[in-house]
Formats: sequence, structure tokens, C-alpha cells
Amino acid sequence: MMNLNYWLMKSEPDVYSIEDLKKDGQTIWEGVRNYQARNFLRQMKRGDLAFFYHSNTTPPGIVGLMRVVQTDMIDPTQFDTDSPYYDSKSSPDCPRWWTVKVEFDRLFPQMLPLGILKQNFTADELLLVRTGNRLSVMPVNQAIAVKILALVAHQGV
Repeated sequence: MMNLNYWLMKSEPDVYSIEDLKKDGQTIWEGVRNYQARNFLRQMKRGDLAFFYHSNTTPPGIVGLMRVVQTDMIDPTQFDTDSPYYDSKSSPDCPRWWTVKVEFDRLFPQMLPLGILKQNFTADELLLVRTGNRLSVMPVNQAIAVKILALVAHQGV
């Protein structure tokens, strides 16, 4: 049986929302410019699930799920001089930034806000709730992922 990993990936909804992903079907998760987040992207495997987190909004929270469909992709924005993610120190011969392609899996009936996550998980259980954490991509332990999905299922009951 395939070992399924879970991740959490943040995007500002006014930049790229889960509704955009639902409409597009698939997208390249471009523009990550943090080495630790990049390394997490490089650990992803085809079939892994990622919680889609809307950040920089009130309230922030998990809004759905997406699935990793392609891995080990070179982020093309690092070479685009017109992109805000351009990196002059990167070259096609020696790229610095890697990414994945994801596809829409599901939209949750309602957002699971950060406040609820903080009430249910410690910083050791869920990196997202750790004070000072600003990573846009992070792993989620499978047992914690199951609990998050249970919270989503029981919201509003």
C-alpha cells in the first residue's frame, strides 16, 4: 500500500484561491522562495494530499484539499525577469527553486479557521500553530491530518 503523506500549503486568496484551483483543475505551485519550504516541496510524492490554507485574510484557515500530481518540477518563475519570483542567482543549468503540480480534490463546506486549529493542536503537533512560523509549505503528521479531517466533518454540528 502506498504511504500517503499530508502537507499544508498556504496561498493568499486574492493571489490564488481554492476557487481558482477548482476552476483551473491543476496548477504549478510556483513562487516559493524559502529554502525549508522548498525542501518540503522536494519531499512530496505523487498522490500526497495537501491542505489548502488561505493566508493573509480574516480569518485565515484551511479551506480544502488538493492532491500532488507531479513532483520534482523546476519552478519556471525563477528565470522570468518580469516575475516577482525572479532569482538572478538561479540558472537553467543550476536551478535553485523546485515545485510541484497539484490538482483540486475538494472544497470544505466551510473554512476551518486558525483559531480552531490553535484550540485543538499544540505547536509540536501542527507546525502551523507554532509562534513565529511563516512557512508556506509544511508537513502534517498523518494522525493530525485525520484529526483535521474529523474537525472539518464535525463543523457546524
